[in-house]
Order: sequence, then structure tokens, then C-alpha cells
Amino acid sequence: MTMQKYINTLKLLFLKPEHNKIDVETNQNRMTPQSKSSMKRSKPSYFMAILGVALVLFILGMLGWIVINASKLENYFMGSVQVHAFIREGSPQREIDVVLNNIANKPYAKDVEFITKEMARSKFIGDGNDDWNKVLDYNPLPASIDFYLEPMYVNKDSIKIITSEIIKNFIVSEVKYPDAVVSNLNDIVRKVGLVLLAIAGVLAIIVIILIDNTIKLAMFSNRFLIKTMQMVGATRWFISKPFDKRAMLNGLISAILAIISIALIIYGVENYWLPEMKALRDNRMLALLFLGITVIGISITFISTHRSVTKYLKMKLDDLY
Repeated sequence: MTMQKYINTLKLLFLKPEHNKIDVETNQNRMTPQSKSSMKRSKPSYFMAILGVALVLFILGMLGWIVINASKLENYFMGSVQVHAFIREGSPQREIDVVLNNIANKPYAKDVEFITKEMARSKFIGDGNDDWNKVLDYNPLPASIDFYLEPMYVNKDSIKIITSEIIKNFIVSEVKYPDAVVSNLNDIVRKVGLVLLAIAGVLAIIVIILIDNTIKLAMFSNRFLIKTMQMVGATRWFISKPFDKRAMLNGLISAILAIISIALIIYGVENYWLPEMKALRDNRMLALLFLGITVIGISITFISTHRSVTKYLKMKLDDLY
């Protein structure tokens, strides 16, 4: 912009209304179709910005849903580890009840059950094994106290402490648990956790960068409007306020679009593709995920918009071209 054009702009802004009206009408008459179409194209369009932010939030939300299901699946497998405390032959029922109640009151045990010799025999045959009545005339299976471990206690160190505590009871002859399963679960959970953590960290950085760049592109078309408001004496707060409000609204709309898309995907998976996924659904965690998406959408769009407005206010007029 030359100095003469800058002076003409200031005259247009500060002359009397009737003079302004004449100058504006004159300028409008002189406008060519190309200049009018150029002005239309320069008007801010938030549609692509909203759509771009919604797409990024959708990808982030899908990863969050996968992490939630992986955590639920991990707890399911961890909670399926069963411990058997075998009872010595001829132990009095009173002593068995004392040990049973003691284990049931421990924080590591759930679904504690006393399995008699006959119950153990029925379970053995129910698992597809042959009855030994043709060979043996007695039941060789011992009675036991069976219970499942809470997921947080499914590791070698915790189980070692638990078994050493139970074996102190005189009526308990042996404590068994699937050692190989516990070892494999711990290895798998550790590896999957590290992979998901790495993916989540990388995706979080990508999300912030993409949303920030999307907002910057959307604000690029408003740079002359921002600078013009500053030139006529508007304060920084007055200039940034409407843009910040619009940014928060756009972030909310983007988050709603992303949440609706994620909810539709979850509905389709649970009702048409993998109905078994319903068992893993955690409504509380999903609500927290959707809340997080909303907060991220609003926060990042607000911060990016405010930074863009501040940047254009600090720039010189010639640098805007």
C-alpha cells in the first residue's frame, strides 16, 4: 500500500458522513466484477476450519476409545486369573470356614468359593475328562478354596506375597495359580501400554500442530480487518474479543461433530460388527473422553486464534501483504 492510498483510506474513515457516502458510492461504481469477487473470496470462511478441527478431534477420540477398550480388556484378562488353595485331607470344617472368611476379607480376592471333593470331581468330569471310577475306588481330588485375583494384584511379586500368606495356614497344603499365564499377561500388558502411550503422545503433538495451523489459515483472511481496526484506535482487547468468542464457538461445534461421529462408529461396531464389544463399554470413561474432546477443541482453537490476532496486531502494515 502506497502512502497516498493510506491517506485516502484515513480520509474515507474520518470525513463527514455525507462525504463518506459520496466517496463510497463513487468507489462502488468504479469496482470491477473481478474486485467484487475478490472481496467475496476474502471474507472469512469458518466451514473448512471447523471441519478440519472436527476431523482431527475425531481421530484423537477414536484413539481414546481404543485405549479405553484395551484397558477394559486388560482388566478382564487380569481378573480371570484364579488361585487354588488346596485343603489337607480331614481338615475340620470350622478351620476351613475361618480360612475362607479370612481370604474373602482380603482386598486381593474376589468370588471366593469353597470347592468340596465332590464338586471338584464334577468339575473335572465336566471339563471333558474321563471318570476314574473304573480304575480308582476313591476320589483323589482335594477340596480347595478358589478365588479370583483383583487385576491390580496380578503380578509375580504380589502373588508371591499372597501365596506365602495363605500357605501359613496349617490346613492349606498347597497354593497353585497359572504362573505362565501371569508372566505372559504382564509382558503383553507392558508392551501394549508402551505402544499405546507412544502413539497417544505422538498423536497429541500432531493434533495440536494441525489444529493450530488450521486456525492460522482461517485467520489469515482476517489480517487486514484486524490491522484496520487497530489503525482507527481500537484496543487489543476490543479487537480480539469477537475473534476469541467465534473461536470458542467453532471449537465447540467441531467437538460436537467429532463426538457425534465417534458415537455413530461405536454404535455400529457394538450393534453390527462386534456385538461382544458391548461387554467392554464403560459409559463413565466415554463421558470423560467426550468431555476431554470438547475441552481440547475449545482450548486449542481459542489459544491459536488469540495468538494469531496478537501476531497480526504486532506486524507492520507492509508485512501483511
